[in-house]
Order: sequence, then structure tokens, then C-alpha cells
Amino acid sequence: MGEITPALFRAGSGEPVLLLHGFTGAWHHWRPILGELAARYEVVAPTLVGHDGGAALPAGMGVSYEEATDVLEAHMDQLGLDTAHVVGNSMGGALALSLAKRGRARTVVALAPAGGWSRGDGEAQRLGRFFARQIRITRATASRVDRVMRRPLARKLALREIMRHGELLAPVDAAALALAALRCEVADKAIAALAADDPELLLADLDRITCPVLMATPEHDRVLPPPLHAPRYRREIPGVEAITLPGCGHVPMWDDTALVVRTIAGFIDRHAAPQQQPATVGLPAAGADAPVVAEAPAEVQEPAAAQAPGEVQAPAVAESPGVGEASGPDLVSA
Repeated sequence: MGEITPALFRAGSGEPVLLLHGFTGAWHHWRPILGELAARYEVVAPTLVGHDGGAALPAGMGVSYEEATDVLEAHMDQLGLDTAHVVGNSMGGALALSLAKRGRARTVVALAPAGGWSRGDGEAQRLGRFFARQIRITRATASRVDRVMRRPLARKLALREIMRHGELLAPVDAAALALAALRCEVADKAIAALAADDPELLLADLDRITCPVLMATPEHDRVLPPPLHAPRYRREIPGVEAITLPGCGHVPMWDDTALVVRTIAGFIDRHAAPQQQPATVGLPAAGADAPVVAEAPAEVQEPAAAQAPGEVQAPAVAESPGVGEASGPDLVSA
């Protein structure tokens, strides 16, 4: 049965596909690809617990992936999903892999999955600073977000950390991406855990994964730079297929919708039961015109603005030459 509420998008029929968004996000982060996927599969995209529009964070719940996966499994049970093809972006990618460890995933497509850093490498603390600054600046500029996002150049600058082509978003979508972070109930706990380099924010025991896994790394990911976040997953997930999504930023479905749909559909169709595969009208056959397997970029792209040594540029409201007013907060979902 179809449903569209702040807590859940559900539509379509066929193989079940569960879409898991990133940190501070909501199900509408998947908006660019929902129509095409729902024409082929049963698409279920929840807003995760503690996020904008989702269920309240249970009393006493921490921010470990184990606890989050417990809640997510219970939600799958409520939705009547024993298993599903799981697609996750950033934090959602880590949760997809965590579900796979428990046998709840038929396949996994992990788009820039979080949780792949190593304890002590400084990445957790960098991300904590990154998100803290993003939320602080978004809060300070919230009253101007709708006005700022009306201009394409402002959208491009505001979204530069998570996508290459923010100017292509509708103003209403850009504003929604920004303001969702302010309604993320779990944000403060998660940022504190990142600052403490909490080991429960790392995914371990990846050898327990037995389903097919595709790890799709955006070429221009400035939130989780590929050389620092992809290698451990590529080493430790049994049989993982690893590709690069050319021309894409951290939230790739907004940068190249057609590429992301082809990537997801091609992988699912290749591994789904033959009698349940949807028709491939309008899409190439699995593997056709797919992104090529490639190594992660040799170096991390430098942010446009100056930054502290060792730290990726955090979200910022910046004066834009020729624009004449603040460009709006950068948005990040991880």
C-alpha cells in the first residue's frame, strides 16, 4: 500500500528496495530517483529515527550503529519487510551494511558509506567539527534560507560540500535540505560521539556480510574523502564490487540522477530472482553503460575556501562575488 508522509515514502510494486538517507537528512533526500525506482520496484524510504519527520529517539538510545540497526530492523518488521535490497547514502550506507551483517539485505548498494574510517586517524573528530559548524551556521541563517535559495549561484555555493551542481535543485528542495538539519533530534549526540572518536561509530565484523555488495564512491566526495573512507570497506567486505561515480559529490542522486538509477537498478536486476525482475524499459541492461570500476581519486579535492590544516571546509555562509548577499549554509548529510 502506498504512503507519503513526513516519516515514510512507499510506492510501487515488485522487488522491495529500502532507501536509507544520511545524517541530518530525511527520506526526501531521495526525491530525484523515487519516480524511476517506484516504476520498477516497491520502494520504501523511511525517515530514520531522531531525524526530521521520523519517529522520536527512544529514551536512553545511543548513537551506535548496533542500536540504530536494532530500531531499523523493528521498523522493517512493522512494514512487513523480512529482507530487501538496501540502498544507503553516507550514514544510510553504513546502516545498509549493518543490516547485511544481520541477514536482512538481499543486496546492498552503498553510496559513499560512512563508518569506514579507522579509530585514531582524526576523521571522526573532523566530521564532528564539520557537522557542528554546519548546524550552527544553518541555525543562524535559517530566517534567510528560503530567500537565499532562490538564486542558482547561491544554491551552488551553499551546497558545494555535498554536490557538484546545487544550482540545478529547485529552491524549495534546497531549502528543505538545509532546514532538515535543524530538526535532527539525534544531531548533538552524534556530534559528541564523533568528537570522542567513539568506536561504536565504526563498522566492524564486515566478514559477516554474505549478500552481494556494490560500493559506489562519488568522485568528488568532500565529506567522506575516498582515499580515507573507501579502502577499509574495499578490503574487508567479502566479494565487494567497487566503482566510482564520475562527476558526483557526496549525495550523488542530485548530481547525476540517471547514473545513480542505472547503478542501483543494474545491480538489483543482476541479483534479483529472474522471475521477479522488472522490465528494463528506458534503462540499459544490467552492466550496460554502467560507471567503470576505478580507484579512488589520488588526492582529496581542496575546498574552495580557506580552512584549518587537516580539516575539510565546513558549511559556511559566504559572500558571493556579484551576488551581494550571503549565499546560505552549506548542507551535508553523512
